[in-house]
Amino acid sequence: MVSFIDDAPAIAAGTEESRIGAGLLIGVYALQGDFMEHEAMLRRLGANTRQIRKPEDLEGIQAIVIPGGESTVIDKLSRIFGLAEPLQKMLTAGLPALLTCAGLIYAATDLVDAAPGQRTLGVLNARVQRNAFGSQLDSFVTQITVRGIGEHIPATFIRGPIVQAVGAGAQAVASLADGRIVAVQQGDILGLAFHPEQDSDHRIVAWWLRRVRARDFR
Repeated sequence: MVSFIDDAPAIAAGTEESRIGAGLLIGVYALQGDFMEHEAMLRRLGANTRQIRKPEDLEGIQAIVIPGGESTVIDKLSRIFGLAEPLQKMLTAGLPALLTCAGLIYAATDLVDAAPGQRTLGVLNARVQRNAFGSQLDSFVTQITVRGIGEHIPATFIRGPIVQAVGAGAQAVASLADGRIVAVQQGDILGLAFHPEQDSDHRIVAWWLRRVRARDFR
């Protein structure tokens, strides 16, 4: 996994941005993938984090991030460690989630080009295609507009998926210039085909954390 997170500028302590996640406990799925980069990003925004590796780690979290990595490995390890079923139940019950790259694949209801025996959580009503942009050598960075969040947002694609279609309750919120969908929202679940943790622009994650906070007080 390519990592640029160490190049991101620090957020000054005491600023509004550094307090966005204050008091929130966000679980970060830590079976495989770039979970450490996600933790660093969340902490920059003031959130507390907990690595999720076993079912009891899910207790008490207010939201979860499922990071990029290998979707087939995440699936297998989730079943081996008994995480798949309780996580699926919590997401179905309304646990907010940020899904990046492999996380988007793992949550989808319909998976195109699935590996033999690969399963998903089936909680995000979307049809997703794995490795839609080719190999890691085909990785690229572009800028996108995300509905309700902003314009000129950097998006790093590393063997990323695309969303071929969305179903009831889900909506496309960002697309590339050629129309391919790269971000989907379903309530408090946000699925991204790219890696926000690889860039210093935190607008997407800050927006999601604000939704988590608002939900916590509904």
